[in-house]
Amino acid sequence: MEFFFFNMTNVIAFTEEGAKPEVTQIGPYTYREYRNKDNVTMVENGTKVSAYNSKSFVFLREKSVGDPAVDNITTVNIPAWAVMNKVKGSFWKTTMVSIWMNSFGSGLFTTRTVDELLWGYEDPLLARVSQTNPDVEKIFGLMYKKNGSHSGEFIYRTGQQNYMEYGHVETWKGKSELNFWTSNQSNSINGSDGSAFHPLLEKNERIYIFTPDLCRSIYMEFEKDVEVKGIPAYRFTPPRSVLASKEENPANEGFCVSPRECLGTGLLKVSPCRKGAPVVASFPHFYLGEDKYVAAIGGMSPQREHHQTFLDLNPTTGVIVRANKRAQINILINRLTGFPKTRLLNDTIFPVMFLNESVVIDDASAARVHKLLLIVTLVSNFPLIIVGLGAIMLAVFIILLLWARKRKNEVKRTVFTKPLYATSTEEDTSYSPVSDKEKEDSQNGTYIGLTEKNEPQT
Repeated sequence: MEFFFFNMTNVIAFTEEGAKPEVTQIGPYTYREYRNKDNVTMVENGTKVSAYNSKSFVFLREKSVGDPAVDNITTVNIPAWAVMNKVKGSFWKTTMVSIWMNSFGSGLFTTRTVDELLWGYEDPLLARVSQTNPDVEKIFGLMYKKNGSHSGEFIYRTGQQNYMEYGHVETWKGKSELNFWTSNQSNSINGSDGSAFHPLLEKNERIYIFTPDLCRSIYMEFEKDVEVKGIPAYRFTPPRSVLASKEENPANEGFCVSPRECLGTGLLKVSPCRKGAPVVASFPHFYLGEDKYVAAIGGMSPQREHHQTFLDLNPTTGVIVRANKRAQINILINRLTGFPKTRLLNDTIFPVMFLNESVVIDDASAARVHKLLLIVTLVSNFPLIIVGLGAIMLAVFIILLLWARKRKNEVKRTVFTKPLYATSTEEDTSYSPVSDKEKEDSQNGTYIGLTEKNEPQT
């Protein structure tokens, strides 16, 4: 798991002079991610299985650009923007929050270490709000409570009744559909959780993945054939239509928080499942998004090679041989009534961080897949092998039959006659009974007398 942060370099010019925001990408800060499926329980006669997906992270200093406990990042003050958006529209609440922000020194932007931004820190504004609203966490972090924890109970289909449903999510947190969005289609839980896929994949099919981080299901389509460690694979990627605007893709209208808060192509506002915080998801550097979002932030440079999400799946087994999940967290900042500090701001999608969650099949697993594919090839070609062996045996039988017939004909054509030069006395004799009725010797039984040929018997 790699984290890349966008460091704001012109805070004063942006907030006080209306200048275009400029950011610099800093990263990666790399962690080894461990995934486990815990409390695995078969249910409904093996047709479904229940499990909890837990994750834990260990920092890898040798694969990181710096020390997350030391390196500072200047970025949007997410807790402040969350609180301001929560109380907007109420004169008394906005006035109180504005006073608190001034007293605590909470600005629109903040400087924190990478560790604090990822794993959490106590924010003074949240701590004050939590005194009157216990449901508000006083700790904020982009990955807060995600190390060594799970995202709720999943129930999957095992594919026992239909192999095409192998790994599909039946319910999440006890629900078969979501309640964040404004249409049944948008609230549907479709496909797997991204860790398993059915075998015998086709190039023309769409694969669906449910992601709790996005609070929705997305789909991916075939892009091209690839090979990983000698294993053939299909590459599936999310098309532009997944995060397209409702004008480009009317099916996405259900993901609009409200008609007024419907963003353009390349963005998804996930505030309904982030306690109202103005969080917006996108691909890194607004890849596959509208050009206006890229142009609004200095330092954005979307590149397919570095910012595309993809899955490389072996089509025979459905096994993941390589994958890169890339997503960016942004904050919607704009002018808010009651907060003078925002008076010079226009609607801006400000990038905070993007992550690259990647995996490549290890050598031992690749060897097992190779063996499995060999077995599958032999089994699938077994009828042809049998037919081939049968054809060979039939050919051998026909050859032997023809050879035997030829030998038999040669024997029939051979005439056994006495050669003119034969002198053997044995061939000059013949046998005949001593009388018409063979005589019997009382001691030796029947006997035969030998006589010369052509001489009459006596």
